[in-house]
Amino acid sequence: MSYKIEICANSVQSAINAEQGGADRVELCDNLWEGGTTPSIATIRLTKKQLNIPAFVLIRPRGGDFVYSDMEFEIIKEDLIAAKEAGVNGVVSGVLLPDGKIDIKRTRELVALSSPLSFTFHRAFDQVPDFISGIEDLIQCGIQRVLTSGQKEKAIHGIANIEKMLALAADRITILAGGGINKKNVTQLYDIGCREFHFSAKTLMPGLAEQQAKVRMNGSPDISEDSIQVSDSRKILEVKKILDEKV
Repeated sequence: MSYKIEICANSVQSAINAEQGGADRVELCDNLWEGGTTPSIATIRLTKKQLNIPAFVLIRPRGGDFVYSDMEFEIIKEDLIAAKEAGVNGVVSGVLLPDGKIDIKRTRELVALSSPLSFTFHRAFDQVPDFISGIEDLIQCGIQRVLTSGQKEKAIHGIANIEKMLALAADRITILAGGGINKKNVTQLYDIGCREFHFSAKTLMPGLAEQQAKVRMNGSPDISEDSIQVSDSRKILEVKKILDEKV
């Protein structure tokens, strides 16, 4: 394997753009401004109809922390079952204990429920107090892949930790680098041994409304009510071109 690009796609259109940009797979989600939540079942089904590349789906019932009530955990399991029945190729999820450690019992339950699909433990991992024991816990749970920014806000800032994680993983689990990856920094991550890259390549495009929004309804000051976030195939192609030159 030379490298793989996974695009965090927040809509069917973003997923289509990801494939057009040369992505190897998408992670389908909703609410990027909350760090991502579970997309609707309609979005999952229609994405699967449109794509020829694998589609993983984020299973996260809300924003905020990754410690879930019994009811929230039931929602996670029901969403996972629904996504699996819709034909997704992989699941992206994760559960922590109140002290920040991996919830091994619940994580094992989700891995078993998702089998035989690929399972990625998402960036809840970046909240784990000790990533060394955290990686071993994930391997013990049967996780195939972990998405991480190296426990920093952006992967490029956590590059030293990501390098340590790659050494610890030793081909037992895939380290998927994510968080602020773009054409300016992907080379540095490739050079330390990263071979899977996760980013949204998002851009803002104008909405279809003719009148300007009168009232703000979303919770992000960075997103205009008159714009729509979408993955940009051109940004993906730029990163892909750089990686192609490395292999």
